[in-house]
Amino acid sequence: MKRVISVFAAGVATAVLAACGNTAPDGAGSSPGPRATMPGNVPAKPEYADADAVVAALEAGGVPCEVTRRSQGGGRGGSSLGCASVIDGTRFENDIHVLNPEIFDRDDVGDSIASRRQPPSGQTLVAAGHWFVRVTEPRFANRIAAALGGVVLPPEKAEIPRYPLPDIPRAPRYRTVGTLADDLAAAVGCDDRKQRSDTVLTCTTGKDTGSPNCATLALHASAADRDAVLREAIAYKGVPATLVTAGNWTVNLCDYDLGSRVADALHGTVVSYDGS
Repeated sequence: MKRVISVFAAGVATAVLAACGNTAPDGAGSSPGPRATMPGNVPAKPEYADADAVVAALEAGGVPCEVTRRSQGGGRGGSSLGCASVIDGTRFENDIHVLNPEIFDRDDVGDSIASRRQPPSGQTLVAAGHWFVRVTEPRFANRIAAALGGVVLPPEKAEIPRYPLPDIPRAPRYRTVGTLADDLAAAVGCDDRKQRSDTVLTCTTGKDTGSPNCATLALHASAADRDAVLREAIAYKGVPATLVTAGNWTVNLCDYDLGSRVADALHGTVVSYDGS
């Protein structure tokens, strides 16, 4: 199955980059190269027994989080789950990971945190003790941190060159990401939809042809925000990418062969990078 870099930067860019694949596993994954240590500003407390205890703490802290999915792994190593919160009318997801301190030390957790903050993942995390939470809407990370007693760890920024982009049509424009998903579905399918936020959605293309693959759909507040997402998607050597874009939206396709077909159907243009 072909893969594309995960697509959410401060907000949308990182989500669009991270939805189709993560560089770190749900447990104490490690990044390439020397082992990272826990950032010095991450407090040792509070600790939580498991991911459900973090959900309970969010509820107690005034940020209810509805469980949407649970990790298939875990066991003695720890537990993980996804849950959705609503703040100021915006629904977004949190990915919660709690590691067992009897098995993993603090630097194991720090190594996993480092791999998630580095480009191209660029995740915003809240962390303390032996746990961390990926917040897919970075503007609400402080609220999550206050509820849980952790600190906010922003993504590490990469210097993204101002790559030239093709002429991008000013239309069509979409009011909701769901409507964009409906048009993508008519062209190549958009099944198994997961709303990551009000402006980001992931789904699966090609199920009816027996070639399912992921896609990340996003709406952008401005042309500059859209272009920043496009440039970040094509910025990393060895990480190919194919996106279709126009107006205020992007579709990041994990099946690179669908680019022209989606562009024709949605009246957009293809922005791609072969990884070399």
